Amino acid sequence: MSKLSHLDSDGRARMVDVGDKAITRRTATAGARFTSTPEVIALVVADDLPKADVLATARLAGIGGAKRTSELIPLCHQLALSSVNVDFSFGNAEMGESWIDITATAKTTGKTGVEMEALTAVSIAALTLHDMTKAVDPYSVIGEIRLLSKSGGRTRPTIVPGTAAVIVASTGGAAGTREDTTGPAITAWLGERGYSVQHSVVADADVATELDAVLAAGPAVVITTGGTGVSPTDATPEATRAVLDRELPGIAEAIRARGLAHVPTAALSRGLAGVSGGSVIVNLPGSTGGVRDGLAVLDELLEHVVAQVAGGGSHD
Repeated sequence: MSKLSHLDSDGRARMVDVGDKAITRRTATAGARFTSTPEVIALVVADDLPKADVLATARLAGIGGAKRTSELIPLCHQLALSSVNVDFSFGNAEMGESWIDITATAKTTGKTGVEMEALTAVSIAALTLHDMTKAVDPYSVIGEIRLLSKSGGRTRPTIVPGTAAVIVASTGGAAGTREDTTGPAITAWLGERGYSVQHSVVADADVATELDAVLAAGPAVVITTGGTGVSPTDATPEATRAVLDRELPGIAEAIRARGLAHVPTAALSRGLAGVSGGSVIVNLPGSTGGVRDGLAVLDELLEHVVAQVAGGGSHD
């Protein structure tokens, strides 16, 4: 059995040190059940209680509770929550199911999970439901508070050697209004080097979601193209940084330097390179020239860095 993480070697309570953990996108969903009389549930559904806006008030309370979790639970870390959603569903009154199920999903990008925030959200929402309905039923029951799911963090897929993914960040390409020229070029380049390649084209706004999905399959290499500039929609570097355990700045700088030899605007590329779990990720620009320069750099480095990440020896 694993030891309790919040106890030190002497059995004393402690806050877990997460300083060395990777910054990743993390999500948790929790649930709870509020059980009352059929009459109360009917009144809540009809919004016909003396204290109006019951569900809206409970939803806001749950969100507020999630935001204050570290104040309520002593050993929780303070988190910058990116979103908290609280939803309600009702039992079938005709079947005698007089309950309200509460679910809350909390998200963050950080070094520790959001399970406690999601659990706090459903707990506070349930308590608020009791407070709002106790004049009609002071004996309602709160129960089945539990974690339903979580993602992100240290769970890593098994890397499949010889596999790669190419992600094209192009809103026009995803909509079919712009031809994808860079994706096929990268796919062909990887194929010539023996990789089995998955190739996808997504809108700039969907790069983070696609990157998460691609990494879940455990590719040895992920190469993105597009979305590395400074326009408001360019989001590839941000999506990439969120999943990296270690950056490889030398690769990104070498790609920029090679581009600068041809066009001054190569200096505007914000592309990154690094390692996520056992996957090597490299951002390339969205232009055919930028991709050509990037692949020329990778031609001398990719095999070596993939071997190192896979544990094939350490070299200076």
